Amino acid sequence: MKDIARQELSIHIEVMDMLNDQIQKEAQSSTAYLAMASWCDQQGLENSAQFFYAQAEEERTHMMKIFRFINDNGGNAMAPATSAVNHDFTSLEEVFSDALAHEVGITKSIHKLVAKSRAEHDYATDAFLQWFVTEQMEEEQTMRRALDILKLGEKMSLLQLDERIAELNTAQ
Repeated sequence: MKDIARQELSIHIEVMDMLNDQIQKEAQSSTAYLAMASWCDQQGLENSAQFFYAQAEEERTHMMKIFRFINDNGGNAMAPATSAVNHDFTSLEEVFSDALAHEVGITKSIHKLVAKSRAEHDYATDAFLQWFVTEQMEEEQTMRRALDILKLGEKMSLLQLDERIAELNTAQ
């Protein structure tokens, strides 16, 4: 009976299995961002902590969107398990670098899903995934902008230090 039910799906079986894998990846993302938020909180970086708390919630929303899509199309969405995530960072730049690397990995996973749905002529899933394609472009851009801000901050500090050195020259 289970095999008959799977044959009546609106989505392709292999695509559904990949979507369930994506649910797990989105849950893992949420967990990783919670760890990043916690590290930021511990460092007194309130704005960065709030940023990552919001990212964690957003990833959970992505997970639920896929979860519901599977069930709404006759599939069987699987509750995700997450593995341990890194809680130890050496700098805010490392946190955002890890976040960017994570988002790039999610983007690649979404692209594989799109390719598979197209190969299987699963047009409903393909259309559904287009939102995620756009979302991932935005996620990567956000993380890159954050890293640019951090790098600019480093330069600003050096410029301020350079101004102090200029003051030393006038004191002679």
